Amino acid sequence: MTASAVDFASLLCSRLCHDLLSPVGALNNGLELLADEHDPDMRARCLDLLNESARASANKLKFFRLAFGAAGGFGESVAAREARAAIEGLFGPGGRVELGWMVEAEALSKTAIKVLLNLALIAGDALVRGGRLDVGAEVGGDTTEIVVRAEGPRLVLDSELRDALQGRTDEAALTPRAAAAWLVHQLVAGTGGQVLVSAPEEPFVMFGATLHHAPAA
Repeated sequence: MTASAVDFASLLCSRLCHDLLSPVGALNNGLELLADEHDPDMRARCLDLLNESARASANKLKFFRLAFGAAGGFGESVAAREARAAIEGLFGPGGRVELGWMVEAEALSKTAIKVLLNLALIAGDALVRGGRLDVGAEVGGDTTEIVVRAEGPRLVLDSELRDALQGRTDEAALTPRAAAAWLVHQLVAGTGGQVLVSAPEEPFVMFGATLHHAPAA
């Protein structure tokens, strides 16, 4: 038995809703506090929190639009700067994750952008206590090579995600948590490429993805 397109879309929606619950919930709580608060200093603090929550919600939506959605408004390729801005917005400037960007190409295919963003999402989530996230991509001929590396004081990448990235998961047993990893596998496999994952005993997490594209006419 395999997961249908509808089932998989439901998994992605569950993941998106889970990640948006915190900032949207904070918005709701902030509005309730603001309605009951009359002290000017406290009201100013409430407004600051509302701004932060609204910005976090918008950044997450921008990221998920590119990582999970159809990326409407773009052509067959997406500017690499859009992917970088989405990652920086997701983890926040000056936050717990330091981003190293090593993508020289001005644009990548939509498929490559989705793979890059989802690998960055998985690697960033593995940085439980923060750390460094390096993202690189190189385009040559009909091939795109993507490398994402995470290193920090505590790394957690469980077997469910490792298996999903490499296509070793029973589709009927997929969970929302592994949806992004399975999406990466499906996208890369659809081009005839493959995904590599560093060994569990390594002091870092590294993903490598090779995508093949039809040569331009």
